[in-house]
Amino acid sequence: MRSSRPKVLHEIGHAPMLVHAMRSALSLAPRRLAVVVGHGAEAVAEAARAAAPDVAVCLQESQRGTGDALRAAAPALSGFEGRLLVMFGDTPFVRPETLAAMAAALERHDLAVLGFEAAEPGRYGRLVTGPAGLERIVEAKDATPEELAIRVCNSGVMAGDCATMLRLLGSLSTENAQGEYYLTDLVGLARGEGRTVGLVLCPEAETLGINDRAGLAAAEAVFQAGARAAAMAAGATLTAPETVFFAHDTVLAPDVVVEPNVVFGPGVRVAEGARIRAFSHLEGAEVGPGAVIGPYARLRPGTRLAEDVRIGNFVEVKNAEIGAGAKANHLSYLGDATVGAGANIGAGTITCNYDGVNKHRTEIGAGAFIGTNSSLVAPVTVAPGAYVATATTVTRDVPAEALAIGRAPQQNREGAAARLRQVLAARKAARAARKD
Repeated sequence: MRSSRPKVLHEIGHAPMLVHAMRSALSLAPRRLAVVVGHGAEAVAEAARAAAPDVAVCLQESQRGTGDALRAAAPALSGFEGRLLVMFGDTPFVRPETLAAMAAALERHDLAVLGFEAAEPGRYGRLVTGPAGLERIVEAKDATPEELAIRVCNSGVMAGDCATMLRLLGSLSTENAQGEYYLTDLVGLARGEGRTVGLVLCPEAETLGINDRAGLAAAEAVFQAGARAAAMAAGATLTAPETVFFAHDTVLAPDVVVEPNVVFGPGVRVAEGARIRAFSHLEGAEVGPGAVIGPYARLRPGTRLAEDVRIGNFVEVKNAEIGAGAKANHLSYLGDATVGAGANIGAGTITCNYDGVNKHRTEIGAGAFIGTNSSLVAPVTVAPGAYVATATTVTRDVPAEALAIGRAPQQNREGAAARLRQVLAARKAARAARKD
């Protein structure tokens, strides 16, 4: 990846690829979950625990192959009686349904391997089958020309009886092209004991592995295509699907409409009948039923919008609760605020929430009217029904139904404009003369 960040922490849909793989595994409700870490162990462990606090983190001291990685997990699996599923953190798209098929295969076989038919087999390990089923897995570097002609390839995902798999690890050898312990050799070892090995096939797209930035971009495209299809299947309208980008946890209710060029960051939920207009960006926000957002709006973390709220063009909302039917139609910033139902926020209004050290809240009551180009210096409260006149700087609480006006008196000086222009022109000419 040419990165200081461990590969499995690079993100797809705003979540580390490791987390995508872990979520698929967690769909099986495992009794134990272990993650093997190596490069960037501390950061990978932190991400794994954030996704599953009870995960066992196992350090692989030296990276000597996939079989060695499973050996590193052996202490965490000690005494476990049941089925063991081995997955890979850089293969994030194996679906829960496919993992369930792997588990079902163990009803008939001692071991199960997940394979796929590759359009371009290339470097993938080949699955060699015979009359009795899967016989062995051959890594591409160790394969004969005949074996390289096989198109059914190994995904790396394997399942079997935990005790049996851990016991067979002791028989692994490094006599291969890479001098590593191959997990794939367990198939041949199991067959040598007369055990059966089942083969489960899945679409190649599920087994997409990521090794570089181009692969990461391809994986993002796969994720986005799936997220868009799922959103539309669930009843949302995407008017230009290819321009909408989702996070891993975006939730759109039925009858939501998303216009072109909308980006969803993590933690967004949009309720039924809301419309997200073009070129808007949402992150960490909840949008209520019937609300209209944008175009060109930004909702930041902590935003909570009730039903029928209107957030218009070039409005930014952060850590704020906006009540039912309230409107901020253009050119405003509402940060660390509560806005009551039916309140109207005029263009150019800002909540001055940060003093350079601390953040402070602004409370705007139900039905309040905030005039254009007003500054509300927090902490401050504008009570229900109050009216803040245009271009007012509010520094004290405004009582209910009161009118707040805070402007410097306007002065008109007759003839002063012409005199000012003459002074400015003279200064400009003097500067030009000095340069000459």
